[in-house]
Amino acid sequence: MVTSHAVTWEVLESRGYETAWVEFGDGSLRARGRAVGAVPEPYWISYELETGAGFVTRRLAVTAETESSTRTLDLRRDDAGRWTADGEPVPGVGGALDCDLGLCPLTNTMPVLRHDLHRAPGEREFLMAWVSVPGLVVRPSQQTYTHLGRTDGGGHVRFTSGEFRSDLEFDANGCVVDYPGLATRLR
Repeated sequence: MVTSHAVTWEVLESRGYETAWVEFGDGSLRARGRAVGAVPEPYWISYELETGAGFVTRRLAVTAETESSTRTLDLRRDDAGRWTADGEPVPGVGGALDCDLGLCPLTNTMPVLRHDLHRAPGEREFLMAWVSVPGLVVRPSQQTYTHLGRTDGGGHVRFTSGEFRSDLEFDANGCVVDYPGLATRLR
């Protein structure tokens, strides 16, 4: 069964907004979204995200526009865990299951849903194919997600990467409700 949701966040870190239309299927999701921000420079972002079984990223297609340039990225993961950006291999991210689009709360959804971390105890470490915004440069990023507790239908999960740490709130669908310092869902 496929369910659809529209989600809008105020993205505090970029002084902007993001809206995503998300379709959840049996262990997978598809999304398309748009974001506008003013930091680090004024930009517009459009993206399409597709996962396969287990919420494992298949493809992230992104267009970023600034006053001086338009960039595109076609990031893909094959069944063997190899990543390509615009057809070229991406070093350092082999075996990663997820992409992480910078300043995008939606891309925190996949690892949380895969391990039910918004509902059940556990801690998981991940290697991510992290994408900078608005530059669209892909780099490896080590991240840890730790279940902290349940809420009415969702839960709290601690996100850490290097020295950065934030306690995120997720809804029952696994979408970010509050990411302190980065984004808050508009209701």
